[in-house]
Amino acid sequence: MNEGSRFVVLDTNVVLDLLHFDDTLTRPLRTALEAGELRGAASEATFAEWTRVLAYPVFGLAPARQAELTARYRAWCDFFAPPPVPGVACCRDRDDQKFLEIAAGLAIPLVSRDRAILQLRRRRNPLPRIFSPLESCAWLAERP
Repeated sequence: MNEGSRFVVLDTNVVLDLLHFDDTLTRPLRTALEAGELRGAASEATFAEWTRVLAYPVFGLAPARQAELTARYRAWCDFFAPPPVPGVACCRDRDDQKFLEIAAGLAIPLVSRDRAILQLRRRRNPLPRIFSPLESCAWLAERP
């Protein structure tokens, strides 16, 4: 991992909020990523989901725009293949498990707005630490 940078796993919906929708709630995250104060931790599987979702017809993104958003997200990320970690929270939605596993394997927070993932926070000692986008902005503000 890069010295001086904090890492976080961003689920696909959060990345959409950052790059496609320009959600005001996630702007502190975007600012930190653009400044290099925060780095996204991705795996081949999480990044493949990002590129697949960008092509969904509901977003109406031309291939050139998809490539632009993919390049911007890639610039924010370092790629990892973390080791399996016992005790990782299990999500009802198996497609979301890859985000939990990379965050737990690297011992870094996961930022998600997915209801199934956020519900895992009710578990005693959930692994990994899970934030909503708003909570992650507060976490950024209170860290040195």
